[in-house]
Amino acid sequence: MKQIISAVRRALFIKGMWLMGRYFLKRLFMLIPVIFVVSFLVYWMMSKTGDPARTLAGDQMTEAQVEQLREQMGLNQPLIIRYVQYISGALRGDFGESLYGKDVWQEYIARLPYTCVLAVAAMLLVVLLSIPLGIIAALKRGTMVDAGLSALAVLGLSIPGFWLGIMLVLAFSLKLNWFPTGGAASVRSIILPAITAAAPNAALITRTTRSSMLDALSADYLRTARAKGVLEREVVLKHALKNALIPIITLVGSQFSILIGGTFVVETVFSWPGVGNLIVTAVRSNDYNMVTGSVILTTILVALILLAVDMLYALVDPRIKAQYARE
Repeated sequence: MKQIISAVRRALFIKGMWLMGRYFLKRLFMLIPVIFVVSFLVYWMMSKTGDPARTLAGDQMTEAQVEQLREQMGLNQPLIIRYVQYISGALRGDFGESLYGKDVWQEYIARLPYTCVLAVAAMLLVVLLSIPLGIIAALKRGTMVDAGLSALAVLGLSIPGFWLGIMLVLAFSLKLNWFPTGGAASVRSIILPAITAAAPNAALITRTTRSSMLDALSADYLRTARAKGVLEREVVLKHALKNALIPIITLVGSQFSILIGGTFVVETVFSWPGVGNLIVTAVRSNDYNMVTGSVILTTILVALILLAVDMLYALVDPRIKAQYARE
């Protein structure tokens, strides 16, 4: 009998892995056209922002020399031909060089770890703070604690990131001298940028956790569990939180992808040497190639993160499991 049960479990596990693999491939293939469309839009928009040959030439070259430089750079070709040439090189890992001689791929890869470290640190703060606060707000619904936490969440969503970053620098760097004003020279350098990046996300996830927990706590099966004498702590953490985590996981994943792709303000305020700072610097110097390559690479990275979140959501939510089992 035990052998039969073991064989059934193995068969179900293999079937589940096959279904998950099929679900993953389907979502991956759906991302490919999205990435191509986004990359073309980015390439097209950057082509409309100015003339790279004129930027590179400056005021020293004549119009004839600028035209010759434009011909050498291939800028006289139709946009679609230039895009095909660009994307064919990108598929081989060649995103070209910036207008100032830097390899776009190498520069992006050198900056990416800093952005990832900042995003992970900020998201750890978010998860460690917002989920417990959201649970407390749900359990204390209608009390002063709930009102205070809700007001704090609204405040976190309302404060502009650049203003919060500047205030933190003034208070904790210039006045108290506890942390560096910018850069990434030590572990202390990441604390203020992480707090600045985490503040709006923590506020959003706190509110989402509160709403999800309120829905879960009002479910009928929790009343049954309480009637059977299950401890309240177990009811909250084991039963209610497990079901409330489904929308929270989705939101955490999407916010993490936003941190990876959108920490421009935080990185600029704190001179953090990440991808956001790289793109802002490239925009200021009219480095079209660096901006184009960095935005396309960030788009691909964010798409892959969202795919991973989608897979995790499918593992957690039984409704998604049933959906891809039918597909």
